[in-house]
Amino acid sequence: MSNKRLFLIDAYALIFRGYYAFIKNPRINSKGVDTSAILGFTNSLFDVIKRETPDYLAVCFDKGGSQDRIEIFSDYKANRDETPEAIKIAVPYIESILKSLNIPVVVKSGFEADDIIGTLSKKAEKKGFQTFMVTPDKDFAQLVSENIFMYRPMFGGGYETWGIDEVKKKFEVTNPLQVIDFLGMKGDAVDNIPGLPGVGDKTAKKFIAEFGSMENLLNNTDKLKGKLKEKVEANKDKGLLSKKLATIMLDVPIEFNPTEFKFEVNNTENLKKIFLELEFRRLIDSVDKTLGIQLTNSTKSVTQNNSKSETIKLESQTQKFSAGAGQFSLFDSQENDIEKIEYLRKDINNTNHYYQKIDTELAANLFFKKILNQSFVSYSIYSKNIDPLTDDILGIAFSWEKNKCYYVSAENKDSIFFFKKIFENSSIVKASENIKTDIKILKKYGITINGKIFDITLAHYLINPDINHGLSLLSETYLNYSKINLQLILGKGKLKKEISNLEENTIINIACEKCDIILQLKSLFSKELIDSSLLTLFDEIETPLLKVLADMEYEGINLDVNFLKSLSNDLNSDLIKLENKIFLESGEKFNISSPKQLGEILFEKMQLSKNPKKTKSGQYSTSEDILVELSKKHDFVKKILEFRSLFKLKSTYIDSLPTQVLNKTNRVHTEYLQTVASTGRLSSINPNLQNIPIRTERGKQIRKAFIPKNKDYTILAADYSQIELRIIASMSDEENMIMAFKNNEDIHASTAAEVFDIPLKDVSKSQRSNAKTVNFGIIYGVSAFGLSNQTNLSRSESKDLIDTYYKKYSKLKTFISKQISLARSNGYVETLSGRKRYLRDINSSNGLIRSAAERNAVNAPIQGTAADIIKIAMINIFNKFIEGKLKSKMLLQVHDELVFDVYNNEMELVKSIIKQEMENAFSLKVPLIIDMDEGNNWLEAH
Repeated sequence: MSNKRLFLIDAYALIFRGYYAFIKNPRINSKGVDTSAILGFTNSLFDVIKRETPDYLAVCFDKGGSQDRIEIFSDYKANRDETPEAIKIAVPYIESILKSLNIPVVVKSGFEADDIIGTLSKKAEKKGFQTFMVTPDKDFAQLVSENIFMYRPMFGGGYETWGIDEVKKKFEVTNPLQVIDFLGMKGDAVDNIPGLPGVGDKTAKKFIAEFGSMENLLNNTDKLKGKLKEKVEANKDKGLLSKKLATIMLDVPIEFNPTEFKFEVNNTENLKKIFLELEFRRLIDSVDKTLGIQLTNSTKSVTQNNSKSETIKLESQTQKFSAGAGQFSLFDSQENDIEKIEYLRKDINNTNHYYQKIDTELAANLFFKKILNQSFVSYSIYSKNIDPLTDDILGIAFSWEKNKCYYVSAENKDSIFFFKKIFENSSIVKASENIKTDIKILKKYGITINGKIFDITLAHYLINPDINHGLSLLSETYLNYSKINLQLILGKGKLKKEISNLEENTIINIACEKCDIILQLKSLFSKELIDSSLLTLFDEIETPLLKVLADMEYEGINLDVNFLKSLSNDLNSDLIKLENKIFLESGEKFNISSPKQLGEILFEKMQLSKNPKKTKSGQYSTSEDILVELSKKHDFVKKILEFRSLFKLKSTYIDSLPTQVLNKTNRVHTEYLQTVASTGRLSSINPNLQNIPIRTERGKQIRKAFIPKNKDYTILAADYSQIELRIIASMSDEENMIMAFKNNEDIHASTAAEVFDIPLKDVSKSQRSNAKTVNFGIIYGVSAFGLSNQTNLSRSESKDLIDTYYKKYSKLKTFISKQISLARSNGYVETLSGRKRYLRDINSSNGLIRSAAERNAVNAPIQGTAADIIKIAMINIFNKFIEGKLKSKMLLQVHDELVFDVYNNEMELVKSIIKQEMENAFSLKVPLIIDMDEGNNWLEAH
């Protein structure tokens, strides 16, 4: 075994980890700079140095993303949020810190740090080195060998080293290289790697055990059964693509020269100057202790002169800690107790608690008598966590006093009877974590949740919409308490336990601890909702909507699977015809989905471009934007784009939707997420029914598959007409727009008449189209450049049109300026219902970042208000249906549209209710108007 040890640090992984450790209480210095990411990374770097005293060390950065992966899959990492500005600010400082320590920064444009670390690790191994990859990213497990290890920072402090045995155990593989197959099968939501639909951790490990590799699985799909077989066979190309995307590259054009990686620090003066500028005074004190170098007198005096301000800072932090709201660095290893708060976090083992199972008749009688006299209880349903529509309740925990909780098993009918009495008692306020799921689970037992409810996830979403709302994070952030890790208890792979088979004491502790945490968080969040003026929004919109969505999800929608199969066959025929046309024009057969083969056809054989763009690996780029530009001159490229579009339509929707029909109901049950979009809009998943295409003829056909319950029902759709423009007209008090809406004029023609200064009757089709682009573009901050790209106007003509628009609609311009000013002053903007959208980058020194925040300052209140209005309408319609005991049901919400399954005998009454409630959901200065239609399927009704 080699005694030469190389440590390679995955820079951004540790920078992001450090930044989010301070997310609740960011470190802001006296100059207003957010230093959280810098401090988090530096602490972890020093921790590695102190623990391991590495011989060789380097830090690897991404630059420009992986061009090769983007080339073969344009959506790779496309769902990632904008990098927080604090991290963008941090990188130059971190590079300066590394430079002052003589630690090399390794970066290669067009490649990710994963690929750089992979390449260096293998090259170092050939030269007799042991390499330790410092990263929490499990993807690196594929690189582990006899001399290459993962060195993973653990939550709460410390590190764990993964060698071959650890990787085999954790991923249930026989060779670390199979980690690539595992990742390809299950996909990666973070990197937007699709994977095989329906395959998660458990199934991927089962496939690895049985088939060994992705390729072997795809060659033996005849051994699979049911819908899983259909999904895998329909997505073979997606599986192979996913494996390729998950493979860490080992051929980045960089060299490993050991002398350049030797870790030797000769002087720390520059480092101390950087720390002094950043106001990391405690780190200045620890520099020489960590690196083994004596302080100079000058630095000592600087540190002493700042001791007073340091004491004040510590006192301030101590006050935050005592209030129970602080969250500090996961990597900080300083001696000060405040800096080591993560290591002092409470858990079930060091907290006094009383968790009891109600297991005798006497205890049950006393318990139910006591609970029915409470005005408030928290609860936690303990189930198998499979599907709320099919799940069985194993037991429920209840609490009404901190650190005290009672667990009631659902093993007998008496328990269900008492559960019903508790949940249907309207005088008891009930709090839990995900009540929408609970409503669906309880419905199976004929139990309804009556009275006031408090969903802590929903409450926190309103309080802080931009971060994660998981119970573990909330507990650690607000209570400084680490909840039991259920995944660790259950284990993985073949040894994984069933939830129902856990030891009784473990079950009681898991259920009661969760219930106890909910109780404590409810107390904190109730106050924060009041302090933030969000209680009305919570009580009158979000909480009532929760019950509406639960009912919609439970109902589901009927799907014509045979129609989709027929459509799939038609589309397959079209693809074959289109493929043959492409082959005929190109003069040969090739894989149209292969960027490499397509690039050779386009740029070598057909020579459609004189200077074709290439990727970093030297392959021709065939990205969407390049093909769109080429298609303006070449019909052949239009066929390529059409092929791509049809292929995606078939695989993503037409072939996928039938596999998501629930066997128990023969219906599709989408799930609506209330706590994802910071604007307040709902999100649809499993399947996503909000993104079904509507602009192309083939896309529209998919809506034909959504049909009524039976012949006694009809699909009805109702959507708001130009609701965002009506809201901006009302919020800005712009008279010309208000008058146009009140007169029921065509708003785009009316705008064209204003800006082109012509009578309404003389507006041309082209003028109306340009005005429409400006109308909608204003909400999103359209520029002259953007407008010229979307219209046939030149950039100067676009600028003139925008300038004229603002002259004619001066109040609209004033409104936009006011919104930006409010955002700068308050740090947030609000909808008409009081929903807050926080804009942390509104005062950024970076112009591009600041401009994006300014656009959000304008469009967030518009989008958010539109979202709030349709939510109010949904609640009111739902209540009217309940009051009237109607058979008709609300099924779907797609942004500004609602879809219903209407019992034919109730059609006129339902139409009247929908029109009344949607058009009167909110009072604006202009009328709200809906368009409504009906049919034998969603397309006919749209």
